[in-house]
Amino acid sequence: MTAFWAEPDFDAHETVTLVHDRASGLTAIIAVHSTHLGPSAGGTRFWHYGDPAHAMRDALRLSRGMSYKNAMAGLPMGGGKAVILADANRTKTPEMLAAFGDAVEALGGRYVTAEDVGISEADMVAVSQRTAHVSGLPVEGAGSAGGDPGPFTAYGIYLGIRQAVAHQLGRDSLAGVHVAVQGTGSVGGGVARLLARDGAKLTLADINEARAAALATELGGVAVASDAIMSTPCDVFSPNALGAILDDTGIAALDCAIVAGGANNQLARPAHGTALAARGILYAPDYVINAGGIISVATEYLARREGRIGDVAEVNALVEQIPGRLESIWATSKATGETADVVADRMAQKLIGRG
Repeated sequence: MTAFWAEPDFDAHETVTLVHDRASGLTAIIAVHSTHLGPSAGGTRFWHYGDPAHAMRDALRLSRGMSYKNAMAGLPMGGGKAVILADANRTKTPEMLAAFGDAVEALGGRYVTAEDVGISEADMVAVSQRTAHVSGLPVEGAGSAGGDPGPFTAYGIYLGIRQAVAHQLGRDSLAGVHVAVQGTGSVGGGVARLLARDGAKLTLADINEARAAALATELGGVAVASDAIMSTPCDVFSPNALGAILDDTGIAALDCAIVAGGANNQLARPAHGTALAARGILYAPDYVINAGGIISVATEYLARREGRIGDVAEVNALVEQIPGRLESIWATSKATGETADVVADRMAQKLIGRG
């Protein structure tokens, strides 16, 4: 692994902390991109990386994305991200989670952690035994904000897809709109259920083929192999798995009018925003459309700091501002000729004092 400041994805990050705890076997990276708007917030990813350099790339890219996401969501939070490097068996122990909690605590509140890929609500409860700088904890009563942020992420994506369909296709209903959903986990599955409720036609895919098939049966959709979903003829392609899928090959395979989904860092490189626009495909910048989860997490954390309990209505009111933000981005893109991703980045950079 090269020095983190020499990495191509290093973007004047405020701190990058490398953590190794011999007793528990924990190896982790905590990247704080910006605290301009408040304490940096972003989930912890537990993943096996064949090359440790890829873990650093994820930490740097995802933390920068969180700065942009939190700023564009209007939250008083900066951007950070943590990555725990799992072994090939994805061994996770209480001792590792405790050591990670100690590492978060040592940052003195500059970083607030929550769930991400490979980390559960129960894991966050374990981490919270060692630090107060954690969110995504179980709800404390009906209507309270907290717990799994996935449903709020899904709700925001669903609202964003509705707005994209209105903008690009001129349709005020999702009835009969064909959406190809990549990833049917907590977020993708939630998106699919909301779309089905509105009468959308669904094609689903997941690396867990049985899960995709079961959801397709439940919702009256069709399941296809994971390597076929991007080339499925559809109105909307909704990526809700891992990122960097919009590369030269992926974009060439698309047969859709809109890309709108919850995966982080969908564009493999900045040039791929231009490639999408060149094909006439409307792009919903990922960190704008998928902000529902962090809105939930931040609302819970900020309310707890104020000695109160955040509520679902408070979260939903903020999530329901996502379509308007997307429409503003697309309007500016049309007026300036800049791609949607460039417009969104420039807006976010200005908000965090780097524009």
